[in-house]
This record gives sequence, C-alpha cells and structure tokens, in this order.
Amino acid sequence: MDSHPDTQWPRWEVFKQDAPGRPHQAVGSVHAGDPQHALLTARNVFVRRPAAVSLWCVRESDLLTATPEELTTRPAVLDTAGEAGTYHLGVKRTHKRSMTFVDLVGTVQAAGPGDALRQAQAAHPDALAWLVFPDRAAVRTDEDPGTVESWFAPAKEKPTSSSSITA
Repeated sequence: MDSHPDTQWPRWEVFKQDAPGRPHQAVGSVHAGDPQHALLTARNVFVRRPAAVSLWCVRESDLLTATPEELTTRPAVLDTAGEAGTYHLGVKRTHKRSMTFVDLVGTVQAAGPGDALRQAQAAHPDALAWLVFPDRAAVRTDEDPGTVESWFAPAKEKPTSSSSITA
C-alpha cells in the first residue's frame, strides 16, 4: 500500500492566443480539479491585460508528444491507439529562450493520436517536437462569447500609480 498517495489535481497544458489570427501557443501548465477550474487558473497564471484573446486547456493525459530522437528510439509511439476524429497539431521549431513555445499549426482527421502524430511529423519534418491532442479534449474560453470580453478586455480605467488611488 502506498503511504503517500498522489493528492495533486490533474495537470493541464495551457494554450494562449495573444491576438486574433495568431496561433495558440503552449505557454505552460496548471493543476486543476476540473476543466473550468483549469481555465480560471490558467487565466490567473498566464494572462496579463490585455495579452490574450483566447485560452485553451487540455488535460496532460490527452496529449501525445514526441521529438525526432524519441521517435527513433520508440517508433511504437506512432501506433498509439485512441479515438478517431479531429486532432490539433502543435510544433516546436526553435530552442531560442524567447521562443520556446509550441505553436498550434492546424488540425487533421486521424484514426487516433498515433496517426495524428505521424501526420504532424510528415507535414513538419523539421520540427524539434510535435504535440497532438483530440479536439474534444480542449476546454476553451471561446466556447462562450461573453468570456472573451469579460476575461480579456483591457482594463483601460485601471489606475496606473498609487497616487491615483483615493481612500
């Protein structure tokens, strides 16, 4: 019997879109008890006014990732089974410190996560890493039109210095 059971909430990867038309980028992760908790925690950790227009969170267990080196040593990852459907593809293109994000670059119809990873590898052979997840696994702020304005609108009237605060 384990005398130290795991008491952490599940881990969720956070994808943030800074402006319309820009890709969502993997910016980090949060621990949360459920999808809505993950979004709220992600907002509190990764969004600074007005630097986002959309957040997506995906439970870590729904992600499949690989590097070229991992595919060389563990090619069976490309056979990972799962549900057929629409999968989002993420690509990491650089090791530069200021550009370490994974960009979501599109979607594919796949037989499962291994097939989606194979398609990501074929479409982006020069990537440093690939990430895929099923569309159904993402919880999004853009599913509720009111969320974008209430969560991400610039705080134009917010005081910028302590001298403008009145007692």
